[in-house]
Amino acid sequence: MTTPDPVSTTSAITRANCEQRDANDPLRDFRDDFLLPEGTIYLDGNSLGPRTKGAAERAQDVIADEWGTGLIGSWNSASWWDLPAKLGEKIAGIVGGGAGSTVVTDTTSINLFKAASAALKMQAEDSPDRRVILTQRENFPSDIYMLEGLAEQLGDGYKVRLVDDEEVTAGFPTTMSDEVALVVLTHVNYRTGRLFDMGTTTSAIHAGGAMVIWDLCHSAGALPIDLTGSGADMAIGCTYKFLNGGPGSPAFIWVAEGLRNRFSQPLSGWWSHARPFEMDPDYQPADGIRRYLTGTQGILSMSVAGLGLDIHSRVDMNLVRAKSLALSDLFIDLVDERLADHPVEVVTPREHAHRGSQVSIRHPEGFAVMSALIERGIIGDYREPEVLRFGLTPLYIGFTEVWDTVEALRDILDNHLWDTDAHKVRGAVT
Repeated sequence: MTTPDPVSTTSAITRANCEQRDANDPLRDFRDDFLLPEGTIYLDGNSLGPRTKGAAERAQDVIADEWGTGLIGSWNSASWWDLPAKLGEKIAGIVGGGAGSTVVTDTTSINLFKAASAALKMQAEDSPDRRVILTQRENFPSDIYMLEGLAEQLGDGYKVRLVDDEEVTAGFPTTMSDEVALVVLTHVNYRTGRLFDMGTTTSAIHAGGAMVIWDLCHSAGALPIDLTGSGADMAIGCTYKFLNGGPGSPAFIWVAEGLRNRFSQPLSGWWSHARPFEMDPDYQPADGIRRYLTGTQGILSMSVAGLGLDIHSRVDMNLVRAKSLALSDLFIDLVDERLADHPVEVVTPREHAHRGSQVSIRHPEGFAVMSALIERGIIGDYREPEVLRFGLTPLYIGFTEVWDTVEALRDILDNHLWDTDAHKVRGAVT
């Protein structure tokens, strides 16, 4: 379904025009669902989403009432036991997963380990000579580390090969072979914001005889996703970026219907047992979605994460995507127009079909420039090498904020305001 731009562009780019586009924005009321410090422009929701309205109260309810008064009885009375599957149903609606397809649990890295281990075991049963895992060189490093660790554990010829983004976009013309068992891909490149076509890429992988796991950390909640329609095998992702679950909120795992009961759980904890309260010493996996759990869940963070998912259940993702593209078009146009005299390069694809919901630009002093921008209350982040990232989250970011951000960048670059010792000092987290 093609949705028209809800706030169509005019030929002249002015701040007044941006203000008018904000006034006509059909998503503008969603801004009230988030709590941000006064005077802050927050462009880092692709790394950590802001606090949702009611998050503190929900946490207090869990602490004071469900835990404080209900005590252990809240596993039943407050439905703590059912939270992973209940939240999973909400995630499934966001990523096109279908009922009973998704569970919220653990971290993205742990879920990747579980999914990759299970996929490789399935392939070993069907195609035992396939022992190569492909993943992007530009994948988020934790994904690569987990796959390398898994291959080392398995031994016996298993290995990881890295491919460039261009190879993925082209459909793996040189790297797909009868050695490849599994391909693990990030849907949106965390550094550049490049978006990969899930349907055509999945088809190319399956045509080559391999399985695929998609990492949705930088796309879930930012753009429409159709896991079922794409034919994907498995997917993982987090809830603390575009889904606004809070710092360290739990991740999710999705598995296609035909694979769910073939899934062999490498971390076979008691929550995935068919009859966990019989305390049977022999492990018997549950049927369906509970098979993907491991151990006792973090109820406090999971409860708060539900608020962000509730917000997304009210959102038309086609409108979110249309505004996201309009915001990033504006950002790129302003960079081209107002920063042309500086060594700035837009590294995010300009084509809509290849763009996620961020704009990344490169500058030789990118870290110091971002530090100077943050000092002004405009918060993006920095990634090596030399990349300033700006997450464009349509539910609480408007066109005027994009204008003000690029104007601040122009001032900082024109006047070398980044060139101070203070702006070059790096903390433990950059």
